[in-house]
Amino acid sequence: MQILISGAGVAGPAVATALGRRGVEVTVVEAAAKLRTSGFAVDFRGETHMSVLRELGVLDELKAVQTHGGAMQAVDEHGTEIFRLPEEFAGGDVEVRRSDLSRILYERSLEHADYLFGDTITGLTEAADGVRVDFARAESQTFDMVIGADGMHSAVRRLAFGPERDYVKHLGYYIAGWDLPNGHGYGTTPMQYNVPGRMASVSADSRDPDRAGALFVFTGPSVDVDWRDLGRQKSMIADAFGGMRWHVPYLLDTLRDVDEMYFDSISRVRVPEWTKGRIALLGDAAWGVTLGGMGVGTGVVGAYVLAGELALARGDHRVAFSAYEQRMRAYAGRWQKGASPGQFLAPSNAALLWLRNAMFRTRAVQKMMVAGTTKLANDVELPAYPAA
Repeated sequence: MQILISGAGVAGPAVATALGRRGVEVTVVEAAAKLRTSGFAVDFRGETHMSVLRELGVLDELKAVQTHGGAMQAVDEHGTEIFRLPEEFAGGDVEVRRSDLSRILYERSLEHADYLFGDTITGLTEAADGVRVDFARAESQTFDMVIGADGMHSAVRRLAFGPERDYVKHLGYYIAGWDLPNGHGYGTTPMQYNVPGRMASVSADSRDPDRAGALFVFTGPSVDVDWRDLGRQKSMIADAFGGMRWHVPYLLDTLRDVDEMYFDSISRVRVPEWTKGRIALLGDAAWGVTLGGMGVGTGVVGAYVLAGELALARGDHRVAFSAYEQRMRAYAGRWQKGASPGQFLAPSNAALLWLRNAMFRTRAVQKMMVAGTTKLANDVELPAYPAA
């Protein structure tokens, strides 16, 4: 089989790894010129996640670079603690930087994958024997199948299923994250400061105490912004957080020297069907919620299932795609349903902010949240797929 994967974030290298372990050669196209080094920490929890990472052959490597995420601490403008979430809520069983996860999956996939960085898909034309793919830079080529693992703003979904506005709903928030010098001696426990509709968080890099990471969340209407326009993104952040107290002025000052950061709207993706002919959507392109806690883990599970179903069906995309969608839709839908990370991190008004703080001070609520997320992570039965 000749399979094209769009996207070299997490889901793309994950499915490339899963297919490669069965001897399938793939091509991965990525719009960025190289693997991204920015992004926040992500976590995996429960036996389903652990077993998939083990099957992909990356669990030990991830444990070696885990960030050992500690508690999350909410503070007021003077640094006084309001509440603290427990370690098991913030970090799961294994927590790693998103960039480390992407790199490890990428390196594991290289034996059976060719990567085209700095290129994008511009056209998809399906025929009886394959999909003709046009690229912005590379020559056109025909593949047996195309997998869109290219995120919430998926080019594959736009070209094969329809415009983004039909599938992506803005949830009223934006998120930004960047690395910075640890000029104030921040600890590894993330501290977050809120005013209604805005949250600023900072913590030290667990492996390099001289570096830190900032995470900002803020309300805002849907705007047409080029996701590669760093200057516009910085302006939106400065406008939203200007005049805010605590460590925010220092964190905003560090933006001047930032040449790469994570920036996106907080949105939800709903696609009625994840497959169409020889084309399949995976991860955020199919079911994403920006910063939705279980999103990365679900994307990796989906990659494992998609590759496994293709192996079971001996490459018959019609059988494999149908089984993949049937197995994954309920699993992805349970945590996606009703998820609103923006309201959790930056409640939009004073009453909701007070209510969140009051609830999260309660030990019973914290235990319920930990138990709920672990249950969702394990709420799927995975068959033992054949090896190569």
